[in-house]
Amino acid sequence: MTAVPLPVVRQRPLWRAAQWIGVSLTLVLLGALVTAPTTTLHVLWDMVIPLLPAVFLVNPLIWRNVCPLATLNDLLPDRPARRAMDTTMLRRAWVVGIVLLFAMVPARRFLFNEGGIALALTITVVAVLAVVTGVAFSRRAGFCGSLCPVLPVEKLYGQAPLISMSGARCSDCTLCISIGCIDLAGNKTVAQTIGPLRRDTGWLRTSFGVLAAAFPGFILGYFTTSNGDLSTAGEVYWRVLSLAAASYGIVAVLTVMLSLRAALAMPLLGAGSLGIYYWYAAPVLAEAYLAPPATTSIVRGAMGVVIAWWLFAALRRVRANPSLAPRVANST
Repeated sequence: MTAVPLPVVRQRPLWRAAQWIGVSLTLVLLGALVTAPTTTLHVLWDMVIPLLPAVFLVNPLIWRNVCPLATLNDLLPDRPARRAMDTTMLRRAWVVGIVLLFAMVPARRFLFNEGGIALALTITVVAVLAVVTGVAFSRRAGFCGSLCPVLPVEKLYGQAPLISMSGARCSDCTLCISIGCIDLAGNKTVAQTIGPLRRDTGWLRTSFGVLAAAFPGFILGYFTTSNGDLSTAGEVYWRVLSLAAASYGIVAVLTVMLSLRAALAMPLLGAGSLGIYYWYAAPVLAEAYLAPPATTSIVRGAMGVVIAWWLFAALRRVRANPSLAPRVANST
């Protein structure tokens, strides 16, 4: 397989060091989840994870360049015998990743938010999956570019990165996935992921379109449920998925009424999802970092400004390309 050289990343050795630090911290995390679960879960869920969507907003490659699972996925050198992932297989894998996302996030409420051992076992299983798929498929095709449940969120929030940067993992490209590589395609990733249906309201029928349209309700559903034991699983899933379905229905009606193409709908949905997320995450962050109560309003306001800046950049790109704008029916 012919490899195409990519631009040289001068800081690659620093990124490489950061990648292995990330793996080391993951091992520490696994141990801490077993030996000191209460403190570890508080730090992870209340102090670290709420910052990740903001990182994706700046540029998802910041996280992808250091993600420990990505390091494990790319653990062994690539070999020609490994399979690339064709478009059909890739789209099916993306569906699996979205299903995993919709299954794992609500499970925080009844399993992962307060269950250190359960979370440690789940992280271990996913890490093994990353290694195994890295052996079976070329480069990052088997996990990072396909099955990873975080990938759809990276794509949705990474449509218009506030800063530009290059991926630090691949020095050349072998097209290990045929389309939609977020490390290579940049702000074209969402368009490639949706495919030709992005040109009209058909994007609603694609897997990524379903995710984007349902995501505001999905986030609202999660934050309006409470932690409980395993017996509350059905109630949690019912509320989260019901609000996700309602969100999809509302977006579908508006999309058909206004003839919204994906290029306009995706930034609006990304910004709306982020706004809902940080409205609820702001008090969690303020409390976790022992900040005064007024900090909640400050965080909400600051994130509102950043999200508006991000949305403006995304919509400016739409305005600069008339073919991306919504269709307007001729009036006679």
